[in-house]
Amino acid sequence: MLYTVKEVAALANVTVKTLHHYHKIGLLLPCEVSDAGYRLYGTKELERLQQILFYRELDFSLKEIKRLLQDDPDRSSILSKQKELLLARKRRLERLIQTIDESLDFLHKGELMDKARMFIGFASEAQWRDALREQHEYLHDKYGYNLLSERPLDVDNMNQQAVEATRFLKALARALAEGVPHHDERVQTLIRRHLDFLNQHGHPTSAADFAARARFFVSDDFHRRMMESLQTGLAYYLCVAAESYALGSETGAGQNES
Repeated sequence: MLYTVKEVAALANVTVKTLHHYHKIGLLLPCEVSDAGYRLYGTKELERLQQILFYRELDFSLKEIKRLLQDDPDRSSILSKQKELLLARKRRLERLIQTIDESLDFLHKGELMDKARMFIGFASEAQWRDALREQHEYLHDKYGYNLLSERPLDVDNMNQQAVEATRFLKALARALAEGVPHHDERVQTLIRRHLDFLNQHGHPTSAADFAARARFFVSDDFHRRMMESLQTGLAYYLCVAAESYALGSETGAGQNES
């Protein structure tokens, strides 16, 4: 069965002008044009239009959509990717709603909400990819490591990680500035709580793993500069503190909450 441009517009809830534009830029071509000059669309064209509209809901530009559909013509593959993207957006919206509920709760109690928690859920996948691009390019060029996969990023999880990382590093930098020894129980407790967070949020990290990561931060110029921009000496302070914590874990020391 074939459909006219007006019928397709009514089915898909788009304007005739939109379909004409899609035709003009080569994004959605009719399967044939009648002798009277009417554009006619079949099942394949309707399926392609559906895929275009899913991408539009995800805020992709028409140029990006055209490229994506050309690179991956398989309908099942496209729909699966679109489902992943929409689910990621759904999780982000749910987190934003949770942030609103938390904000209302603090407001009704007359209490001040933690500033970091006020903004959980706002960063988009595009913003995260842009923020991580320099680090991704560095790791890929020097170590062949792909920080940014083609799959959708778990933005909600990354937002929570960012809040935790900021909390942890600020507390550690404050301890360094105050002259707290790296092996002090206060510093060790900071590390223990940080590792608890990582392990509870899908990032299994042992004390030895964490110490190895801290050593990498010291040895790698890019990451050492990142750490030192927060507090002079922070990369080295974290390294010796992590080593001390790992040693305590091996011997069974320092495992109780203060």
